[in-house]
Amino acid sequence: MAACELSFVDRAPIDVALARRQHQAYQRALESLGCRVLSLPAEADLPDAVFVEDVALVFDEIAVMTRPGAESRRREGASVADELGKYRELRHIVAPGTIDGGDVLRLGRDVYVGDSARSNADGVAQLRALIAPYGYSVRSVPMRDCLHLKSAVTAVADDTLLVHPGWVDTTVFAGYRLIEIDPGEEHAANAVRAGQGIVYPDSFPRTQARLAAAGIAVTTVDVSELQKAEGAVTCCSLLFTA
Repeated sequence: MAACELSFVDRAPIDVALARRQHQAYQRALESLGCRVLSLPAEADLPDAVFVEDVALVFDEIAVMTRPGAESRRREGASVADELGKYRELRHIVAPGTIDGGDVLRLGRDVYVGDSARSNADGVAQLRALIAPYGYSVRSVPMRDCLHLKSAVTAVADDTLLVHPGWVDTTVFAGYRLIEIDPGEEHAANAVRAGQGIVYPDSFPRTQARLAAAGIAVTTVDVSELQKAEGAVTCCSLLFTA
């Protein structure tokens, strides 16, 4: 993990043993919300492989294997594809297209893709062509100063988004109730929705209080070591109905 890709956070020593325990607690949190967790073996030579969200997009009808923007991450998808192919027909983003799953926010049949350094216009066009036959629309979203779209906005309920307004144009999401993060917790917009609640880092208590006040059920986890690798709670899983 010491060799992980970093873009917007400074490199710091990572306690890998603690990271493993945190990841196990994260799995238990998902299970507590009704998920059945399928855990893949570690990829010892791929330092970012724990962040499985970036290598695949799972829709109701198909799964799309992405082509990550960082070349060092492009071998991560093979083991995920082997497992995911048991549940969905697979499609693939191919060169020169790139997309990171962390840039893709699905809200019903509307799919938003962050205009980031990791996801390019060709990748967005390929994704649009692959999923349009199933009734999905795809829209690029301007963003800034963060790695992925889901660093800036995630869904916490059917009609509610958690947002960092400084990192994404919130007018794109007109019609949704928006909960803004606490200004002192700039990485606090990433939550993973599961069952009737969300899994959320315990390091953002003021934003957590805003979520609770809005009636969102929050299950907190400590992901401090994963955060040092520029990870977040959405990054570590692919959630879908089998």
